[in-house]
Amino acid sequence: MRCREAGVRPSTGSVGDAYDNALAEAFFATLECELLNRRRFRSQVEARMAVSHFIEGFYNPTRRHSSLGYLSPSEFEARKILMKD
Repeated sequence: MRCREAGVRPSTGSVGDAYDNALAEAFFATLECELLNRRRFRSQVEARMAVSHFIEGFYNPTRRHSSLGYLSPSEFEARKILMKD
């Protein structure tokens, strides 16, 4: 619905088809819930800046990963540095 309202076509297929991408689906669900549903943007530039800040300021450094023992990348790197000392 949001894509249609914005005049864009989603790049992933429908749920359950061969083009389903669980990783992309999970990322965009988080983006929608944590950022897009919580505010309105006055311009496309403002929206791009907010998405960039969300990805680089929150999503990449602080979300927890099962492959890192359920630590965030920042926590994992900090522990790795401490273990070297």
